[in-house]
Amino acid sequence: MNTSIIISYILLGISLAAPIGPVNSVRLDKGIKNGFWHAWIVGAGSMIADALFMLLVYLGMVQFLDIPIVQIFLWLFGGFILIYSGVESIMGVNSVNLTYSRKKESLTKCFMTGFIMSITSPLSILFWLGIYGSVLAKTAQSTGTSQLLLYSCMIFVGLTIWDVFVAALTTFFRKFLNDTSLKVISIISGISLLGFGIYFGYQGIIALIS
Repeated sequence: MNTSIIISYILLGISLAAPIGPVNSVRLDKGIKNGFWHAWIVGAGSMIADALFMLLVYLGMVQFLDIPIVQIFLWLFGGFILIYSGVESIMGVNSVNLTYSRKKESLTKCFMTGFIMSITSPLSILFWLGIYGSVLAKTAQSTGTSQLLLYSCMIFVGLTIWDVFVAALTTFFRKFLNDTSLKVISIISGISLLGFGIYFGYQGIIALIS
């Protein structure tokens, strides 16, 4: 068992999770408003979706994603979820303050937000098919199939490390914020989600027309 290879797969997991996208945007927003556990649970929901994608790729059950109607549904539904979340974030900005109670947003809702955003995101699907699929092929070619599960788990460890890091980061920054900065962050997060949602919806409409 090569330690350097294991570390490289953990770093791959971190790099897969790190790019700023809808889930990271929501993770930062929820964490800054509510604290560590809300940010972490959004990431946990996203990781469950990632695990399902990894399982599909691992089992080779990805051909149904090539069906045009499935792709169109994912683009449009993903766009709807993001636009809804973005509007909700912007519309609720006046209720955001430093005494924002954790009771106002349940952990279950945060978990489902992370899960639904990831499971309906065509970008996530393409990312996992492209990156993870090629990683599996390379690993199988160089080390055989016996190590595939181990290295897949190391990728997941990397995802977990990133989730805990972002949750801790939002908790740290929360101590230095005031009501105004919280509202600005909420608006920026909402605009970011709207942007992703419009892009997803546009891609879905284009696919539907063509």
